[in-house]
Amino acid sequence: MDLPSPQSRFVPTLWMDLAWGALVVVALALVMVDLANVALVATALPLGLYALVAALIGRYWPAHKDFGWPNRVSLLRAALVCTLLGSTIHLPSSFNWLLVYLPLALTALALDGVDGYVARRTRQQTAFGARFDMELDALFILGLSAAAWTLDKAGPWVLLIGLMRYGFVFAMALWPWLRQPLPERFRRKTVCVWQVATLLIVLLPVIPRVVTTPALALSLALLAWSFALDAVWLRRHRQ
Repeated sequence: MDLPSPQSRFVPTLWMDLAWGALVVVALALVMVDLANVALVATALPLGLYALVAALIGRYWPAHKDFGWPNRVSLLRAALVCTLLGSTIHLPSSFNWLLVYLPLALTALALDGVDGYVARRTRQQTAFGARFDMELDALFILGLSAAAWTLDKAGPWVLLIGLMRYGFVFAMALWPWLRQPLPERFRRKTVCVWQVATLLIVLLPVIPRVVTTPALALSLALLAWSFALDAVWLRRHRQ
């Protein structure tokens, strides 16, 4: 029996990938709504966030091209991140609720390394995948920052950790030289991991605010320092 040629193999269309991602968000959002004991309409926010992510993917992904397994891993991570961020507004300081929230957050963190590994093994590394991964990092940190504020682990200033990336994007509109590509720096990934690790630790109910406030202030300072270094480099090398 003849085997099907690579050209005849079934390749899922982009909407199929986006559809299963939406189903993951629905399932997780329903669990969160049940645990938080809030109205079913609360699932609208996670779904709305995922719809925005899906719309951006549809806008920038090339047509008639397989989404690829690295991006599917990132899409699963996007579903988790949208659920976590969308559920933050209903996040009570309940240990039982956090038993679900924290494992999902840890899973999202673990997937951050899996997509890159899969991309290298399958030789499917793309600029789109790298950008997708970076933007998910920013959205993830924003969600964790919002959770830290909601759980009274710090004041509203902690949102600056999650909004720093978006402030940088806004600054690009004012100063176009900020849009230039940056050279690879291990420092950025280290600072990003520091932010996520610190935010996850301070969310634990046993960590008092007397500890969380200085820890988060240090994280904010490190992030501001990292962005400042990039801004200085871009200004010196502007074209």
